[in-house]
Amino acid sequence: MRFHRTLFRALLLSATFVAGISTLRSQASDAVLETWSFHGQATTVTQGHGAFPSPYAGDHSFESRKEVRNSFTSTLFLGCRLWEGAELYVNPELVAGRGDSHVLGLGAAPNGEIYRVDSSELKVSLARLFLKQTWDISGATEPVTADQNQVGGSRTRRRVVMTVGRIALGDVFDANTYAHDPRTQFLNWTLMDTAAWDYPADTRGYSWGAAFEFYWDAWALRAGSFMVPTKANGMYFDHQVDRSHGDVVEVERDHEIDGQAGHVRILGYANHADMGSYQQSLQLSPLAPDVTATRQPGRIKYGWGLSTDQTINADLEAFLRAGWNDGRTETWVFTEVDRSLALGLTLGGSSWSRAQDRLGLAVTIDGLSPEYRAYLAAGGLGFMIGDGRLDYGQERLFETYYAVPLGRFFTATLDAQRIWNPGYNRDRRPVNIYALRLHAQF
Repeated sequence: MRFHRTLFRALLLSATFVAGISTLRSQASDAVLETWSFHGQATTVTQGHGAFPSPYAGDHSFESRKEVRNSFTSTLFLGCRLWEGAELYVNPELVAGRGDSHVLGLGAAPNGEIYRVDSSELKVSLARLFLKQTWDISGATEPVTADQNQVGGSRTRRRVVMTVGRIALGDVFDANTYAHDPRTQFLNWTLMDTAAWDYPADTRGYSWGAAFEFYWDAWALRAGSFMVPTKANGMYFDHQVDRSHGDVVEVERDHEIDGQAGHVRILGYANHADMGSYQQSLQLSPLAPDVTATRQPGRIKYGWGLSTDQTINADLEAFLRAGWNDGRTETWVFTEVDRSLALGLTLGGSSWSRAQDRLGLAVTIDGLSPEYRAYLAAGGLGFMIGDGRLDYGQERLFETYYAVPLGRFFTATLDAQRIWNPGYNRDRRPVNIYALRLHAQF
């Protein structure tokens, strides 16, 4: 009850704030070149599932009993233009809520709004603080629309961009147009990013580092290096960055098919951290393996990702993601997925006279490496999954959402997910998860 009262007050305050300054925001958006950027958002998700059959459960199992949980975030996106090409942004954020089953028991965690934060207390945190410097080179000039963490103005199609500070890596990399934002699109973790990319982040999903981007007409090359936490799913970063860091490189090619825009991105990554080895933990203790007991400096986890999205017509878009990592060292920062495939469609409502509505349909198939499967089958625990034993099967997800705009600044979304083999365990039956998401932004 206390959480619901806190949530209601925070949501009411955020909604009033959005409505109160919406006129100012719409006037400022007409400016060709902005000096200041001022945006905000508030999102609440009520999500739950019914009971499902489970013959056994472990310390990190998804709860088989009925659950209903709530989450809330509210963010200010503040920015200013410092000098030619330079922009500074800061994002203070309010966060509260509990994920289903304390965000345990699934590789395909169902609420991308809550990450691994699991507290009903409303807390203020620093989401982002970064400097972005753009050096225009040549080529055609294109407009930059005023948006969250984006000062309105213009840029050339050939340019170099440097971003330094605290960001979410999805701000720069793996930016699939139709499956990337759990506040407005699909909710599941395996649809907001490439699930097999164990991207550098703290418990809240952010990291400190630097990224460089090189744009040349339809091509883009990105590279970055970021801090990793001192332990798996940790809140505190390892400052010995010479031995502990995450590197990522991405190539993007933009194209058109019959006049409709599309993008293809290929990503590679390597994380360096004091990670443990699944195989070594089994050798040390075949009946009770503990991967944390084998952690040592110098271990590397590497992998790749493919992301593509394509507009088909004014109402229909499609996307696909695929990913793989070596799976020998313990998962460190994102989610417990070693192989991933996701594909889906989004559809506007013109054909049923609801042009502004949006329907999303997607499926994902996620798997684990042989080393990780053997570890879980022997009773080992990851930081998110572990039923005490395992009859391995790929974790499969179907998600659909229907989003309805409520005026210019508000959206309500109904979301449904069905997950087969939760925690990659065929002994545990499928679970259905339902959600109501309310979102406001200006």
